[in-house]
Parts: sequence; structure tokens; C-alpha cells
Amino acid sequence: MSYPLLAIDPQKVEHNTRLLAGLLQEQGMRLVGVAKGVSAHLDVVGAMIRGGAAAIGDSRIANLARIREWGYRGETVLLRAPGPSQCAAAVAYADTSLNSEVSTVRLLGEAALSAGRLHNVILMVDLGDLREGVTPERAPEVALAMERVPGIRLVGIGTNLACYGGVIPTVKTMELLLKVKEEVERRLGRRLERVSGGTSANMKMVLERQMPPGITELRIGEAILLGNEAVRREPIPGCFSDAFILKAEVIEVQEKPSQPIGEIGQDAFGNVPNFEDRGIRRRALLAVGRQDVDPQGLIPLEPGIEILGASSDHLICDVEEAASPVEVGAILEFRLTYSALLRASTSSYVAKAVV
Repeated sequence: MSYPLLAIDPQKVEHNTRLLAGLLQEQGMRLVGVAKGVSAHLDVVGAMIRGGAAAIGDSRIANLARIREWGYRGETVLLRAPGPSQCAAAVAYADTSLNSEVSTVRLLGEAALSAGRLHNVILMVDLGDLREGVTPERAPEVALAMERVPGIRLVGIGTNLACYGGVIPTVKTMELLLKVKEEVERRLGRRLERVSGGTSANMKMVLERQMPPGITELRIGEAILLGNEAVRREPIPGCFSDAFILKAEVIEVQEKPSQPIGEIGQDAFGNVPNFEDRGIRRRALLAVGRQDVDPQGLIPLEPGIEILGASSDHLICDVEEAASPVEVGAILEFRLTYSALLRASTSSYVAKAVV
């Protein structure tokens, strides 16, 4: 077997999806399964579909294309607005896309007409996180401009929080989104079908039954994959947190000082590290590094193992107090945070295996 290896348990993903889809359905919402955290691994996508995801979303058109070619015929959602050069491909592989620029929507409309189809658009509204979206004040006029584009069907509005600015979704922000929807509907003279209220960052509100009526869907990735909400990373009751395990091989075990010897400058990534003097310690090098995974997002499964740091190709662990002796050739296992899972899934140097 090749290491490092990302072990994937689709049954746990399916379980998490089914549980979360049920929670959302009870509160009048559907679940859009977000596959970008695992580069749209098809076994994971299949688990989301079996678990009740009403649609599959991803930020990369290439991933949506692979899902289509695999045979999925349900709704696909492009989560990152396409660039002008991507509009034809976006229409070819995404039924719906999230957008905020009228110029892009016009190009999507042209591509849709050329393909003989309609393309669904959700207008994104920025409620303070300062990533994508128009301001609430501009939403009605932008919506009206999008409504007039041939080949385009404006199906709703949406928002994104807690991704860039860390702004936590609240009842107040969701009520503001619903108010924007009402203003847009007044300007259009018709009702909108969908209000895409957010992501796994909204799951705490769902668990506490605080989502206001009128939000029709959430775009859920992290909560399905890792079993936690995405604000404080608290576990969701009943969900598995170990559907993904990173396995890495030990290639060196030596007793060494806990502080480097010599003058300290920048490391390979431009940082000046600080070290605590803990005396001579038993240390293990693992054949996995920053090129493969976010080391700060790894959680050792074996008690007594501590991650000290990483370079491009090596993970350095203190194994002095490991529950069982660590030797060369041992395979150490780690749970992952979302950032670690995202990078490990993307890296071609990390093997993937379904268990």
C-alpha cells in the first residue's frame, strides 16, 4: 500500500448526509451537498446522493464535469462564479451558478442560448463577510438587470458567511437576507423560488432551530464530511467525525534536542520559529508534509503523539510519550480538519482508498 494515504469511509458520509438532510427538511430546507472539500471524490459524491442531498455543488467546473460524466443527472451547482472565459463550460456542466456580476450573467445567457437551454442563477448578496456578493441596497437593481438577460432564469438569492471575514450567521443576518428577497421580489413583480442561506457555518442555528422560515436551502460540505459545524467546530450530535483518516509512514526515529542548535533565522516558508527547551526527546519523521496536507489540521489518533511542525515533505512528531513505541515503518493515523482534508484531497501525492 502507498503512503501517505487518505482513507475514506463512504458509509459514514452517507450517514452524516442523511442525518443533516433530515434536520434541514424538518425546518423547510433542502441540502445541497458540497463536494469541493474532497475534490468531488466520486465515492463521496455517491454517498451524499444516497444520503439525500438534493443537489451537488462544487467550486470547480472540472469537478462538476467529472460528476456529470460519471452519470449524475441531478442538479449541479457551481459555487464560485465563473470567469468570463469559463461561462460556456459553466453552462455545459452546471444547472445553477452563484453570481453577482451582471456582465458574467450576460455571458452565461449567451452560452445558454447557444446550447439551447436555460441557466439558473442565484444572486449572491454580501451581508458583511466581504467575499462575493452585491450589497443589500444594490440587490434589487442587479436582480432586475439579471432578470432581463435572455437564456437566464433568476431563481433566487443567496449569501455566504464565515468564510473570509469570519462573520457568524445569526437570526439577524438571515432576516436581512429575507428582507432583501422581499425587495427583489417587489422590483421583479414575482416570487423567487430559492433563498440559499449559507453553509455548514449555519448548522449551529439549525441545531438550535433558529433558522427563520423562508430560507429554502443550505450548501453543506464540512458538516457532512467531518461531522461538525463550521464556526466553533463543535461536533454535531449523531454525526461521525472520522469518515476520513490520513495515514502516514514513519521514516526516521531519533532522540534529539528539542531546540535547534545554532543561530535561528527563517524557515523554508519565511517564518522565524520559536522552540521550547524540553531536553532530549524521541522524535519521529513522517513522509508527509505541507505539500500534501495542512499540518496544523492534523489530530493524532494515538495518545501521546504531538505534532511539532512540518517542512515541505516531512512531518515532525514528538513520540516520547506515545502510548505504544513508534519505530521506523510504523503507520500513524490522524483525523483532519477541513483545511487539512481539502489539501490532502487535492494533493496527487496522497493516495486515496475507500474502506
